Amino acid sequence: MESGPKTTPRADMHRAALQIATFLVAACASAAGAAGTNACENPVYLTLDTGHMEVAPMMAEVLKRQQVRVTFFVANERTKVADGSLGNAWGSWWRSVAADGHEFASHTYDHVVWRGDLPGVKPSFRMQPTAGALEGREFTWDAAKYCEQIERAARRIEDFTGKKSLPLFRAPSGKTSPRLLAVAESCGYAHVGWAPAGFLGDELPSEKYSNEMLLQKALRDIRKGDILMAHLGIWSRKDPWAPAVLEPLIVGLKAKGFCFDTLRNHPAYKDWIAAHGG
Repeated sequence: MESGPKTTPRADMHRAALQIATFLVAACASAAGAAGTNACENPVYLTLDTGHMEVAPMMAEVLKRQQVRVTFFVANERTKVADGSLGNAWGSWWRSVAADGHEFASHTYDHVVWRGDLPGVKPSFRMQPTAGALEGREFTWDAAKYCEQIERAARRIEDFTGKKSLPLFRAPSGKTSPRLLAVAESCGYAHVGWAPAGFLGDELPSEKYSNEMLLQKALRDIRKGDILMAHLGIWSRKDPWAPAVLEPLIVGLKAKGFCFDTLRNHPAYKDWIAAHGG
């Protein structure tokens, strides 16, 4: 009694080849899934503060070409073109970079620099806007006024992009005090500085710090987990850092085994972001 259809050597070989191919496809899929899970094993976190914006479109092109996502810290700074970095003329550009998957956080609306704490039970501070109608003047602000400045920039970028800003902020010039940071946290914003090696030097005078010098220093010193900081244009630097250094820096860091991620996934901030609706 026959138990089934007879097979030929050719059919057996075909069946074996099909089984091997199926195994290889499954193995490749598994490897791809693992690679996707561990896609950024050696992350660095590039952040870009607003500036005069002249180089911003070219910088966005570099980021898109290199498939790098960054976190923008936004303020309504004076620009070389149009009506301020958070002015209506830049709205379509902000929408386009949001569509590319970048993240956003506040840099205070009027790019307000902390000048000092004032005595008293209730927190108050000496503050100096460096943009807007009150540029250059010094004021005394209470906690509510400072929180309003942080939130105003966050709301403005959300209006442009339709994307919720991260509950993070960066104080202009990086100047803070424990009391100022406590006020910001009370209204839902954690402060983000940068790593020592992550200061990319685009604010420094090009007469003393050439682009090549800054590039080589960054490639030498940056380490896994570092937050990097540069700007969308610096007024004072004669030989602009951006976009000249940006792409060689990205390519060089990739060649050293680094990858790029946004602050949404930074281990120091991801729980804060999740807890504060980011």
